Amino acid sequence: MKLKIKRWLTFTEQTPGEDSEAMPLKKVAICVVIDNPHAGKGYVEDLSPLVRASVEIGREMGKAAIEAMQPYGFASYGKAGLVGVNGEQEHVNALLTTDFATPIREAIGGGKAWISSVTKKASAGDSIDVPLAHKDALYVRSHYNSMTLRFADTPGPDEIVLIMAFTNRGRVNARVGGLKHEEVQGVDGLS
Repeated sequence: MKLKIKRWLTFTEQTPGEDSEAMPLKKVAICVVIDNPHAGKGYVEDLSPLVRASVEIGREMGKAAIEAMQPYGFASYGKAGLVGVNGEQEHVNALLTTDFATPIREAIGGGKAWISSVTKKASAGDSIDVPLAHKDALYVRSHYNSMTLRFADTPGPDEIVLIMAFTNRGRVNARVGGLKHEEVQGVDGLS
């Protein structure tokens, strides 16, 4: 199955660090709007063609994420998706499986933890909160966060929006305990 990509969108937020010496918190969301090949067609049992088609989108998202996160590395991530009202929530879930995520993990230099995820059926103008957690260990509380996105003109009834969000560090002034980023084995210091 070849998915028809309608457009790519990138959103960036940057919050100053705790003081002038601290790294700012950069959040980036890479989004792709596609036509839903199953919209309005009734129940489709086998969604594996969507799963397979998502791999190439994952590769492209990984490349876009590296460019958008410059000059920082990756500390946390999350994924989300919106499906227009003529589709099923299962259509967007089929596009956000491990097959989609693996090339993103490869592009950003790993990611041992599962990726927090949320999907919903939506109309243009609806918002979604993309959940974020540390990319290598789930219990790093300083990295529990979210990024809220709203698309003025998508998803249309026959569209799907796929979203990957990333950060370069934990929350500014995080102080609720738990495993610390520095204690997570295999993390390179986020240069």
